[in-house]
Amino acid sequence: MSDLAAEPHENRQMAQWFGADAERYDRARPTYPDALVDRIVSMSPGKNFVDVGCGTGLSSRPFQAAGCTVLGVEPDARMAEVARRRGLDVEVAKFEDWDPAGRTFDAVTSGTAWHWVDPFAGAAKVAEVLAPHGLIALFDNGFELPEAVMAAQGEAYRHAMPDVKFEPPSKEDEEEDVEEYVERIYAKQYVKAAEGILRTGVFSDPEELRFEWSRVCTRDEWLDQIPTQGGLNHLAEDARARFLAYLGSAIDEIGGSFTINYATVGIAAVRR
Repeated sequence: MSDLAAEPHENRQMAQWFGADAERYDRARPTYPDALVDRIVSMSPGKNFVDVGCGTGLSSRPFQAAGCTVLGVEPDARMAEVARRRGLDVEVAKFEDWDPAGRTFDAVTSGTAWHWVDPFAGAAKVAEVLAPHGLIALFDNGFELPEAVMAAQGEAYRHAMPDVKFEPPSKEDEEEDVEEYVERIYAKQYVKAAEGILRTGVFSDPEELRFEWSRVCTRDEWLDQIPTQGGLNHLAEDARARFLAYLGSAIDEIGGSFTINYATVGIAAVRR
């Protein structure tokens, strides 16, 4: 398979998977830190935003709370419907195909979604819709789980599929810490995103964004969130139930909650 075919934006079937349980996604997924929102708002020349791949509005609502007017652009109508119920104006379209109808915006944001956009066609569309000195800001959440939780998840897979030979994830995949995440996401995603931005010829050099934060996650919150990450969608319903039951018991044994360390990273550039 070529590198191009392996790009996430080429796999629309995978992208559409998240809308299968849009309510859970909206309820369980983490939002973004206030420091990131404050930084992006301060860099923007105004408060008229468009949020690309807004999903259910998790990346949009923090900017609305900061006083911005936000229009979402989302290809999955199921996700868009949840966002609308939560108070976001959404237009259903792939961003590359979206018709801005002559409108311009002060900022284009995208939270944990730009990898679903062609980095070159997407950057060209951003250049088209941004006002002078407008901002593009792309960002993602990465997280690091406690070692005990990671070990429990490996055992939960074995418990869910006792008749299947289980090959545990490599240390690189399963025990990636925040620093490794930051290095990987910049190398694999934001290098290409920055290339697309610079190819337009109208943006400043992208600035790196990075904000670290943490939150306590309860047993029930984690069991609600983990199905939204895609790792369980290959399991039959009964196996999925065994996985979650085992993991829930293991989290109870370590006190019923744990701390997740997050790194929200990205890039931002200003239209000349």
